[in-house]
Amino acid sequence: MLKGDRDVLIKLSDEQIDQVIREAPPGRGRAAILAKVSELQELRNTLTPLLDSGEYSRATLRSLLVLGTFPPDGSERELRHVARELRMSPSATHRHIRTWVAVGLLTQDPQSRRYRRVGASAQ
Repeated sequence: MLKGDRDVLIKLSDEQIDQVIREAPPGRGRAAILAKVSELQELRNTLTPLLDSGEYSRATLRSLLVLGTFPPDGSERELRHVARELRMSPSATHRHIRTWVAVGLLTQDPQSRRYRRVGASAQ
C-alpha cells in the first residue's frame, strides 16, 4: 500500500450478493463459494453457536449447513437423508435445497431425484 492510500470497504446488499452468486462463472466464482463449505464438521462448529444468537439469520445459517452436507466429490444425496442428518423437517430442507439449485450451486439428477454440488464430478 502506498503512503496516503486507504483501505476501502464496500458493502453489498443481500440482493447484490444474490446477483453476484447468480452471475458468477461456473468455473471460478461458484467453486470458490463451495470451497468455503466443503468440511461439514468445521462448518457446524462455526455456525452452530451462531444459531443461538439473535444477531444472525437462522435461516441463512441453516441454509449454509444444508449446502455443507453435499460432498465436494460430487456424491449425490437424498433430501430425506440431509434432513435427518441436520435434524430439520423435510419441507424446510427442501426449500433450502431448491434455493441452492436456483442459484446454481446444487443440481438434481432427474432420474434418481438426488442432489449434488454443481461443478463436482458425479460419482
